[in-house]
Amino acid sequence: MRTLYHFWISPACRKIRLSLNEKGLKYDLVVEKEWERRDAFLSLNPAGEVPVLEDENGVIIADSQAIIEYLEETYEETPLLPKEAKDRAEVRRIMGWFDHKFQREVTDNLVDEKIMKRLTRTGTPNTAAIRAGHHNIHYHLDYISYLIERRSWLAGEEFSLADISAASQLSAVDYLGDVPWEQHPTAKVWYSRIKSRPTFRSLLADNLPGMPAPKHYADLDF
Repeated sequence: MRTLYHFWISPACRKIRLSLNEKGLKYDLVVEKEWERRDAFLSLNPAGEVPVLEDENGVIIADSQAIIEYLEETYEETPLLPKEAKDRAEVRRIMGWFDHKFQREVTDNLVDEKIMKRLTRTGTPNTAAIRAGHHNIHYHLDYISYLIERRSWLAGEEFSLADISAASQLSAVDYLGDVPWEQHPTAKVWYSRIKSRPTFRSLLADNLPGMPAPKHYADLDF
C-alpha cells in the first residue's frame, strides 16, 4: 500500500490527498509533525517537510509539485492536466498563484499564526499578520470569481489541478472559519461544487485534536 506522510492542515498535503482521491488511488495516511524532526522521516526527506509519498513500488517522492508530476506521469488513466500544452501552462500558472501567492498572502498569515504557532509553541499569534490575511483573502476570492464568471472551472472547461490547488488552500483557511463566503457568492458556488465531489469527503472529515472545525466546514450546503 502506498503511504502519504502528511499533516492535516497543510494545503500542500491536502493537494496530494485530493489528487490521489481523484485518480482513485488507495493510500494510508501517516501524520508527520515536521517540527519533531524524526530521524526516520528525515531519512525519507532530508528537508524534513511534508508531504512525502512512498508509492506501492517503493519509490519515495518529496515536495508537493514533484509528487503531482510523478502521479500525472505514472497514473495517466485519470489526468488532472489537460492535453494541450497551452492549457497545461494555464493550469500550472493558477497552481502557482495559489501554491505561492495565496499561501504567502493568506494562509501563512492565518493558518500559521492561529494554528501552527499553537501546535509548535513558537509564540503568540501576530495580530497584524492576521489582519493582513483577512484583508488579502478578498482579492483572491475576487480573482476566483473573475475566472469562474468566464470559465466552467478555474483554468478552463475541465476540472483540474488548478481547482485542487485553490481548494486545498481555501479548505485550510475555512477550517478556521476565516473565509468570507457570503461576500463572494460566485467563489462560494465554485467551492460548493468542489466540496460536493466524493473525493473531497476525507478532507471534510478532518478534525485537529483540540481544534474542532466550525459547523459549516463539512456542510455541503453551507
